[in-house]
Amino acid sequence: MDDPSEQIPHEEVFTDEATATAAVTALYGRLRDEVMVSGSNTGMGVLMGLYADELDFYGMPWDTSQTFYFHQVLPADSAVQRIWDNAYSLIYMCNAALEGLTNAEQLPVELNQQLKGETLFIRALVNFYLVNLFGEIPYPQTTNYQLNTQIEKISIAMVYDTLLDDLNQSKLLLGENYPTRERTRANTWAVSALLARVYLYMGHWQEAQTESSRIIDHSSLFNLEMDLNKVFLKESSSAILQLKPQTQGSNALEGSTYIFVSTPPPFVALSNTLVASMDPNDLRRTNWVGEISDGSQTWYFANKYKQFLNTGSSMEYSIVFRLGEQYLIRAEARNNLNNTLGAQQDLNAIRLRAGLDNTQANTSEQLKQEILKERRFELFAEHGHRWFDIRRFGVADQILAPIKTGWQTTDVLLPIPETELLLNPNLEPQNPGY
Repeated sequence: MDDPSEQIPHEEVFTDEATATAAVTALYGRLRDEVMVSGSNTGMGVLMGLYADELDFYGMPWDTSQTFYFHQVLPADSAVQRIWDNAYSLIYMCNAALEGLTNAEQLPVELNQQLKGETLFIRALVNFYLVNLFGEIPYPQTTNYQLNTQIEKISIAMVYDTLLDDLNQSKLLLGENYPTRERTRANTWAVSALLARVYLYMGHWQEAQTESSRIIDHSSLFNLEMDLNKVFLKESSSAILQLKPQTQGSNALEGSTYIFVSTPPPFVALSNTLVASMDPNDLRRTNWVGEISDGSQTWYFANKYKQFLNTGSSMEYSIVFRLGEQYLIRAEARNNLNNTLGAQQDLNAIRLRAGLDNTQANTSEQLKQEILKERRFELFAEHGHRWFDIRRFGVADQILAPIKTGWQTTDVLLPIPETELLLNPNLEPQNPGY
């Protein structure tokens, strides 16, 4: 890991309320622009959408994204190095903020707790993506550069335990109110949203149900937007956490990343298989999929976010967590808890909004397949959900081997960047297959 110390705020930053707040809110800017949940072409929505069966690649042959599409990713790939560097740079910044806040006796206690809680949440979010991309990883919790250069990987189970420690501490520190009038900074609801997802991935079904229910049942704040065209507006009542654009009038990066207005597509397009798999009566097909034709061929793009130009006043923020996912989390948790009726009810809440009939699935296995399908259509082009789903459901081989000539079973993990292994032998061994 490179030494990112020049990016770290000095301790005196945390002696003033305004500068301390600015230092922590800057962490969200890093998420928006550079790290995992970014809606840009380096975020998980694009890279892991290409890696799975969600997006097709139309970019230039020298674009590093094509290695993800063709499953030719190597430890020396710059795209893999960028994911790793940007993630650990942000984690380092989180650690610096936590150290600064620990010594910030001048700050009001309530503000200090809020900022600590937000920082712990962000650190956990980044590590959640890292462990699901790379498997065993280091989980640095200090800014001591000498220690970090020799840090060892820890087991996936230990990563999750440490991550849960961060989130549970964050949940204790944060309140129910958003720090601003907009849902652009973490509170206890954002923590529950991530906890629900973490518990789901761990197979802790009861805990996943509890955290998702906590949000779903808080209907005074969160509701499913029945008009699909309102789901991704900045005022959406289904948004739990979203990232504000850098400048007034700008909109979510996803708009400019996915929307194209001429043929052929300049970078990526939705796979024809994805679009063809959607029920023709599915309102998500009508409202969330755009299409453009040259007269002989038609291409499709993700049209969840509608704005790709400056609109004077920002209309769309990039959503990190939203209520639709929580219903699907609870449906899956309930199915694994043998609550068939409850799982059906949650699935039907999503299907009803999409203009579809109630699910006909009535066995555990049928519901499992239906949940995977609904997650595909509800969460496409959002932060790599499709890849993480087929990986954790154990069907990546089955789905990708027939359509990806470069696919290998070991591709379920990305390689640790070659440079990192050379700098720190404690990160050995390399992931299988590389």
